[in-house]
Amino acid sequence: MIYLADIRNWLKGFNIADYYYSGKLDANKEKAVCVYQRKSTIEAVRAIGGKSSYNIKPISVLIHWNKNSTETEKTAYKLYEQLEAVSSFLLNDTKVYFIKLLQSEPVSVGTDDNGIYEYVIEFDIYYERK
Repeated sequence: MIYLADIRNWLKGFNIADYYYSGKLDANKEKAVCVYQRKSTIEAVRAIGGKSSYNIKPISVLIHWNKNSTETEKTAYKLYEQLEAVSSFLLNDTKVYFIKLLQSEPVSVGTDDNGIYEYVIEFDIYYERK
């Protein structure tokens, strides 16, 4: 099983942000990344005659940066490109087969109530089911 905190901790290794969160963002902090479980329409993965060998974790990453739209966009693209380059790896003791990015680029979601620019990157993590 992969948990949001595992993904948050894994993203820290990309050295993008000053702050990392899972499930709830502290909107008072700039240069932050927050990991959410995306609401998904993915059906449960089932194999005929038994348990499937993999599962899918739907993820949404919010890049909550600063009041400079260009800096925020560049940061979002930097993280997107790093995620795009990822191949299989271990997350704790769980093998991740691959990451499927769902959009062709990070998506701007405008600004929050404090004028902080934000982008979202959505992806699915395909991992070994134990």
